[in-house]
Amino acid sequence: MLPVIRCDEHLYSVPKIDLGKGDIKDFINELSGFHEQFADCFQRNESRNHFFKYMSGQFSPIERKSIEPIALAVKDGNVRAMQRFVSDAPWDDNKMIAKCCQTILRNCRKSR
Repeated sequence: MLPVIRCDEHLYSVPKIDLGKGDIKDFINELSGFHEQFADCFQRNESRNHFFKYMSGQFSPIERKSIEPIALAVKDGNVRAMQRFVSDAPWDDNKMIAKCCQTILRNCRKSR
């Protein structure tokens, strides 16, 4: 049985964000630059490309953000290849985490 607090609806409001094309004009370039920071975390070019497609799919307007809908929605997406990427492709997760932390720290320092 769930605690009462987890059964209550509307525990907090989720802000609505209304973005237009002008607001996100350069987003794909920014995402590409972010993606490039992690290039050396992957052993193969294909894995790097699938990583970018997966990230792009996470930001896409599709309702379901699982592998198959993402692969079907992105340009040159391949469901099986993306599934293999997520489940089997080797990448250096420790290096990815370290790079992510470095990026966050760098951005926090800039905002001071």
